[in-house]
Amino acid sequence: MSARPRVLVVSPGDETYRGYCLERVATAYDIVLLTGTEPSWEKAHIVDHAVVDLHNTDALLAASQALANRHDLAGVLTWDEWLLLPTARLARSLDLPTNSVKAARACRDKATARTLFARYQVPSAASTSVSTLEEAQAAASWIGYPVVFKPAAHAGAVGVLRVDTPTQLAAAYRAAHQTARPTAENNAVLVEEFLDGPEISVECVTYRSVTTVVAVNRKTISEPPHFEQLAHCVDATDPLLHTVAPTARAAIEALGITDGVSHVEMRLVDDQPRLVEVNGRLAGDMIGHLVRLATGIDLPRAAADLACGRAPNLTPTRFQTAAIRLLYPMASGTLIRLRHTGPRRPWLDRVHFQRRPGDRLLLPRDGGNLFTARAGFFIVTGRSTAEVTQRLDTVAEEITLTIQADR
Repeated sequence: MSARPRVLVVSPGDETYRGYCLERVATAYDIVLLTGTEPSWEKAHIVDHAVVDLHNTDALLAASQALANRHDLAGVLTWDEWLLLPTARLARSLDLPTNSVKAARACRDKATARTLFARYQVPSAASTSVSTLEEAQAAASWIGYPVVFKPAAHAGAVGVLRVDTPTQLAAAYRAAHQTARPTAENNAVLVEEFLDGPEISVECVTYRSVTTVVAVNRKTISEPPHFEQLAHCVDATDPLLHTVAPTARAAIEALGITDGVSHVEMRLVDDQPRLVEVNGRLAGDMIGHLVRLATGIDLPRAAADLACGRAPNLTPTRFQTAAIRLLYPMASGTLIRLRHTGPRRPWLDRVHFQRRPGDRLLLPRDGGNLFTARAGFFIVTGRSTAEVTQRLDTVAEEITLTIQADR
């Protein structure tokens, strides 16, 4: 029997984007897994598991209790956006450390979050919740164009659209409304002020209500009306860190988060931070991996420490830059060729292709989203943002992505 503490992970996610999280947690903890499918790649990192319908609350609680009966669990965590609220309830039922259910709900429900930001004077966006097209039209007139339509409890920019004129409004409302319907926390649509400025995320760690701002991630976003994330860059010495830290801490406090890793999204309007949203989990798109490459700080390990009531190690051991560029085709169509012909370099962390020839790629402008459009990604490191940008361009020139466009 291992002497290491055991932590319950709810939903490992896919190997491509979340495999590193499970791998990093496994360096310090024995992992017991709750998963929706029989483990495959996960087996190398876990000691036990149960397969369960992750979206059936009763089944989830029963399976977690059965695992708790077999193991002395020290904590429970998830990096799955859709399971934040069930995981908080599960941890409460097992009497394990967790944020309050109320805080988890506030992270999942953007309408609640906006209300709390306003109450605690956290700079955010004007926002109102609507349930009909007529309400949406009135809200857009009140806020003033351009506005942003988004589902109140979704993620990944799915169903999020910028609307510049009244003629675009009905289609944007339908798209957001259709995306919002399946969500459990809030199925409303939000109409919000468009925050005009560069988008960033702030990666934070909160332990016993004290928040440490670990890193700033600068994003590259697609052209309107969609908000596809095309690239991320983390510089360990980014001067923005000190500028945005107070706002990030204020947002986390307003939501009632006492422990955990948070992904805080902002835009810089006239060089001042304004809140977009707070995700009460590890960031997606390999951002946690970028943070470790740039700073040496291990966010998945920190998330497990916090879930077990332990103080995480947040001392930087590296001072460099890391970036990811996400691969999309120029047009929707059938993938014909996808390959990288360049040499292996010490600063090229990885090149990963997630689609194969014959797959159809559908861009957001044609009704798709990041799950239907993205072909893969690559990650590089360097001494500065300028050097990393140059290296990203070098690798991009060595990648062939050929599409037979839809007619």
